[in-house]
This record gives sequence, C-alpha cells and structure tokens, in this order.
Amino acid sequence: MANPTSRTRGTGSPARRTMTAAARAAAKRAGRPARHEHGARQEEQAIGRTLLVEPPASGWEDPPEPAPEPFEDEPEESAPSGRLGRSVPTAVLGLVLVAALVVAAVLGWQYRQGRQAEQARGEALAAARKAAPVVLSYDYRHLDRDFAQARTLLTGHFRDQYGRTTKTVVAPTATTYHGVVKATVATPSDGGIPAASVVSATPDKAVVLLFVNQVTQSTQVPAPRLDLNRVRLTLTRTSDGWKVSGVDAL
Repeated sequence: MANPTSRTRGTGSPARRTMTAAARAAAKRAGRPARHEHGARQEEQAIGRTLLVEPPASGWEDPPEPAPEPFEDEPEESAPSGRLGRSVPTAVLGLVLVAALVVAAVLGWQYRQGRQAEQARGEALAAARKAAPVVLSYDYRHLDRDFAQARTLLTGHFRDQYGRTTKTVVAPTATTYHGVVKATVATPSDGGIPAASVVSATPDKAVVLLFVNQVTQSTQVPAPRLDLNRVRLTLTRTSDGWKVSGVDAL
C-alpha cells in the first residue's frame, strides 16, 4: 500500500487541484474569499513546505520609489571659520617673528652698549690719570700758563667754575705766599700701576677714583708738606675727547 503523504507532497493530486480551482472560481463569482481554497493551500504549504502566493486580480503594483533625502547644506559659518583657522597660525607666526626681532635688537643694543662702555672705561681712566696732575697743580711763578693748560682738559660748568675760583681765590693767595702745589697720582713703591680705578662708566660718561699726592710749598710752611688725598673725577665724552666735568675731594 502506498504512503498517502508522499502522494500529496509537492503540488498535490489531480483531484485536489481540480477541487481547488473550482473553489477559487466560485469564490471569485461570489465576491468573497474561498475558505476551502485557503484551507487547502495551508495544507499544501504544511505538506510541501512551499509558500504559494496568488497574484491579485489587478496585477502586481511596483512599490513606490523612496524619495531622495535632501542633502543638508553646510553652515555658512564653516567657510569663514576655516579661513580664520588658517589665519590664526599665520598671525601667531608673525607675532613670534616680531618678538624674535625685538629680542635680537635688544640683545644687539645691549652688546653694543657693553662694548662701548668697556671702551669708555679705558679711555676715561687714561684721561683721568693725565688730567688730575694738571688740574690740581700750579706754581705762583706762571699761574696764567698753568690755569690755561688745565682749562683745556675741562668742560661744561666745571670749566667756568674753575676759571672763577682760580682767578679770585687761588691766584691771589699763591702770589702773596709764593705758593707751589705739585700733584701726582699715587703709585706703588715698586713702580706699579697708578692708584686709579673706574667707579662707573657709560659710553658718554665715567667716574674715576684716584689717590693723589700733593706736595705744597709756601712762605707759610717751613718745609714742603705732603697731603694724601682721594679725588673723584667725573669725565664726559666730548667732540675733543674725554674732559673733566667735576672734581670732588673725599
């Protein structure tokens, strides 16, 4: 005896296909679904495990095409912000370059000032050693010559002050008492460098401290007198070189 399940597997027997077609035609004429056809198809699907879909009376309709999504425009601010982003490194680089140039200029100026100040120290020290003995010495026998020579080493208000003082005070006293004063910058006993040093110096001005020995002779003293003095000379650079612009006895 044959297996009935195997005979109805797949598309079914001819008798069942005929019954199904008749039921479908009756349902179409009545305008209602064919329940028997639906039950028969469920049975066939369960047996054959095949899903059969009948096309509708009006035919298949194509599904509607999806509408394209509009592209979102980029914000207008993006372009300026991009340009700003590119300009920021340029501005920073410009500031760095300016700062570097300023630093280089300042360092260069400081270097030149240092070199000029160092040069001024040597020149002012030499001028002070030369000027101190001339400015602080005189002889009653040739006062005019001595004072005139000293004025060539002076400058500014101190030159005028020196002229008034020597004319009204020093000259009359030296003439009356036959005064003679000889000044020298102190030097070590072994003949070393004269005792003079630069206190401060800039390219145009310097202060020099000197130890000066003054030997004084006159009718008022029985023997020459030695005075050990400390003198501070202020010197100023002029078109004719370094000149004494101030003398202070310490």
